[in-house]
Amino acid sequence: MTGQPRSRVPALLVVIGVLLLVIVVAGALTPHATPAPPAAPMAQPSALDETIERAQVALRRNPADAPLWAKLGAAYVEKARLTGDPSYYGRAQGALDRSLEVEPDDNGEALIGMGQLANARHDFATARDLGERARVLRPYTGAVYGVLADAYTQLGDTAAASAAIESMLGVDPGLAAFTRASYDRELNGRPGEARQAMQRALSSANTPADIAYCRYYLGELAWNAGDVDGAAEHYAAGLVAAPDDVALAQGEAKVAWAQGRVDEALEAYAAITTRIPLPQYLLEYGELLEAAGRDDDARAQYDVLAVQQSLYATEGSTDDQVAALIAADHGDPAEALRLAQAEWDRRQSIFSADALSWALHVNGRHAEALTYAERADALGWRNASYDHHRGMILAALDRPAEAVAALGEALETNPNFHPLHAPEARATIERLS
Repeated sequence: MTGQPRSRVPALLVVIGVLLLVIVVAGALTPHATPAPPAAPMAQPSALDETIERAQVALRRNPADAPLWAKLGAAYVEKARLTGDPSYYGRAQGALDRSLEVEPDDNGEALIGMGQLANARHDFATARDLGERARVLRPYTGAVYGVLADAYTQLGDTAAASAAIESMLGVDPGLAAFTRASYDRELNGRPGEARQAMQRALSSANTPADIAYCRYYLGELAWNAGDVDGAAEHYAAGLVAAPDDVALAQGEAKVAWAQGRVDEALEAYAAITTRIPLPQYLLEYGELLEAAGRDDDARAQYDVLAVQQSLYATEGSTDDQVAALIAADHGDPAEALRLAQAEWDRRQSIFSADALSWALHVNGRHAEALTYAERADALGWRNASYDHHRGMILAALDRPAEAVAALGEALETNPNFHPLHAPEARATIERLS
């Protein structure tokens, strides 16, 4: 989608009202506090709400319980991830601050919670620093290394991330450690080991939520490798354990689209984004609508996405990397470059390198873009989107043989990697060949 869209202020006001209603309703159903490559699996909403309510009741009786304030703060971070409601970040901050007020010195639990909150807000440098402080106090607590692994991964320090994961496996070899090990192996171009680690995570899962989480990421590993049938099997198995899991429903919607059941996929995404308006789901729904030729409906979803991103920013959570890619793909090259450069200045990871390469490309700076596209490929991760970006940059540089090879790798890895970019890759190969 290119060009400046027509003004849709009345429609956007309706969108804002709907999103605010979602947040107000979520708040009404959840007890309020007294004063968000993968994260650990999330509890079922009812179990999480019970945890929050029990903590609130206990804290009313004993407001000087620093560990319980920290537990409440961590639960709010999880609630934000589960519901897509960023207002829980502020509640988490309040609970964790209170924990540190009660116990400012030997409070590793609060530092861990603060680190989880910083990661959820994409403040990875702060999360790293908090995790390192927590490591001194709680060197044998697995969650410390979870904070560090997530932060170092996003900061581009892959050696430190892998070391943190190995420490986590040593002190707490459970589901959270195995899932991070799986992601680390995948990023480093070892998909077989990634599947093995996730299978180990599944073998240690003992609740429906944990089983659903593992099945979803096993499905994602299959999906990212172009195995649609294998992905479908994992998503379906996960839904047997947790029939209301939204992530698994999103997985099945992707499968429906890949198998040509477009109307079914769009209907599923409409239901998913109504339940949980996560930016990822809104973007995917908009791009599927655009691929189906429903441009007006797609733009409406992009408007909802913009509002949701602003709500996250209000609560201290920003993701300039994703925002840059959205701007690059949907008609604002200058903003894409501004955001991608800001993200690269904060962290030099393969993720920010890819975003900057694509932003430079859509601004016509193809030679510079290739430098960053090659940095994005440094770990050997088989990522179809990254190969597509590199291929399109090579095509713009009039290097057709290399462009065809890169675009062919993207489609070989996952023929269904994107509803708009996969057809573009095929068309470009045909044109260059």
